Amino acid sequence: MTPYGAPQAPLPIALNVNENTHPVPQDVADDIMDSIALALRDVNRYPDREFTALREGFADYLGHGLTREQIWAANGSNEVLQHVLQAFAGPGRTAFGFAPTYSMYPLLTRATGASWLAGTRASDYSVDASDAAAQVADAAPDVVFLCAPNNPTGTPLGLDVIEAVYDATDGVVVVDEAYFEFAPRDERSALTLLPNRERLVVSRTMSKAFAFAGARVGYLAADPTLIDALRLVRLPYHLSALTQAAASAALRHAPTMLRMVDEIVAQRDRISATVEALGYTPHETWTNFVLFGGVADPATTWQALYDRGVLIRDVGIPNHLRVTAGTEEETTAFLDALASVGSTS
Repeated sequence: MTPYGAPQAPLPIALNVNENTHPVPQDVADDIMDSIALALRDVNRYPDREFTALREGFADYLGHGLTREQIWAANGSNEVLQHVLQAFAGPGRTAFGFAPTYSMYPLLTRATGASWLAGTRASDYSVDASDAAAQVADAAPDVVFLCAPNNPTGTPLGLDVIEAVYDATDGVVVVDEAYFEFAPRDERSALTLLPNRERLVVSRTMSKAFAFAGARVGYLAADPTLIDALRLVRLPYHLSALTQAAASAALRHAPTMLRMVDEIVAQRDRISATVEALGYTPHETWTNFVLFGGVADPATTWQALYDRGVLIRDVGIPNHLRVTAGTEEETTAFLDALASVGSTS
């Protein structure tokens, strides 16, 4: 096995790990700093083990009538997903996802002693409801991961697929909505499917839309009984008082924090249009990144961009590369570099 990893290089333009490259607005940063300073006064004491105020903040942000009893959080969505696997997977059990998908799913699964089963997608990386249900029913997994929209392809996932998969299994179904804030505004979240589905989990992160990747805060919504099961596997006091204070402050400024989403979506769509004009094939995306094909030699193109000070991601899909939508200036730098690579190849 090899650990999860993406290149961390001191290049001027880093667009390889789907970060929100916009800094936290100054007024929000000031409030977060004030909240952390207050938390520091009691840092000699253990934090609120149940992170009550933060769970209330997430419930308010998500809406849909959710209460704090339906919310869980941890140090990044990876730890949230690890808690789910520790509670419901483990030795002798299996987890399932439609490949290609988020590379941490199989790593987290195997680290808990469970086996990973990979399903298949259509050639455009979409998943059909009836086919998905058939694959899940055949695999009979204990946990199913549905990345909606999908990483690393950006592909949307319809609610009909989620419903079909849920009905096809007796296991826990995790809908990973890490990038949901970048989907079209009129799209329904899987949160709308939670009522009367006690095995359904909807996970989110503050890393992307909230520009909070360095704070490491992920969360999920589910039935209160499922939340109780996660308490059995979490480490004591797993969310620090400083993390709770920072995340709660950021949530108080959700409209401001999310204001940059529209700009990111505009740059994402600009990337798609321009790489297509350059002769590549962008895939449909509801995220903050673009996967594009038609790359004759991904390693050579990646290195050529690197040499021009631009870092993007080779995700291992043949003839494809992936780039995060950055600021307008960063996006321009990438597109200019890609055009120069094409003109010299």
